[in-house]
Amino acid sequence: MTQRQALLQAFDALLAPERFKDYGPNGLQVEGKDGIERIVSGVTASRALIEQAIAQRADAVFVHHGLFWRGHDGRVTGWLKQRLALLLAHDINLFAYHLPLDAHPVLGNNAQLGERLGLRADARFGEQDLGFLGGRADGGSFGDGAALAAHAQHVLGRAVVLVAGTDRPIRRVAWCTGGAQSYFEDAIAAGADAFLTGEISEPQAHYARECGVSFLACGHHATERYGAPAVAAHVAAQLGLAHSFIDIDNPA
Repeated sequence: MTQRQALLQAFDALLAPERFKDYGPNGLQVEGKDGIERIVSGVTASRALIEQAIAQRADAVFVHHGLFWRGHDGRVTGWLKQRLALLLAHDINLFAYHLPLDAHPVLGNNAQLGERLGLRADARFGEQDLGFLGGRADGGSFGDGAALAAHAQHVLGRAVVLVAGTDRPIRRVAWCTGGAQSYFEDAIAAGADAFLTGEISEPQAHYARECGVSFLACGHHATERYGAPAVAAHVAAQLGLAHSFIDIDNPA
């Protein structure tokens, strides 16, 4: 068992939230019991995740997407009331880290996604240096955009939206998990042959065709499934706690 404050300090020491300008509070979002033995991790603090954490008798939940975001008007109604009621009734702590979890060079969402795709980052780009840029870990190329999309689809287990650039071999890949489609122009400027993220908006298709850089939208949830369990497992092992990851399916 460890104390809530010791767990918070371990997460903060690893993820350094003070370095980031973020869209919501990082760290402890809902205070539960002081003594912690079991952590459940997940992508989003949804009601389904909280209910499964209760079933597993978790003392703490660790997520990428917490409950509170910039612009929230403060009213505790509807879905927010339901989620909070469950956490408070069962005295469960909720820890949430957004951009710090994306950015960690080894355990974060970008690093973990790159590892699964066989990518090795050698540079950063974009706002707050959140984007990763590099090539295949074995030094080869991925072929063209269609080949890279097929590879990503196989690894992630979901359909990939591809807007192909030129048919030149893809050696430099830029990636940033989740809703990072606005990073595409920075990725092009950084010399990427392809950019991989979770979502696509209207402008990116035109940029891909006009600049010859392939754009791959691989799913917000699908690209962000790996950082939370990696961090939670690392800290749980450090503190001698039990940990389990619960993947709540999301088509987004």
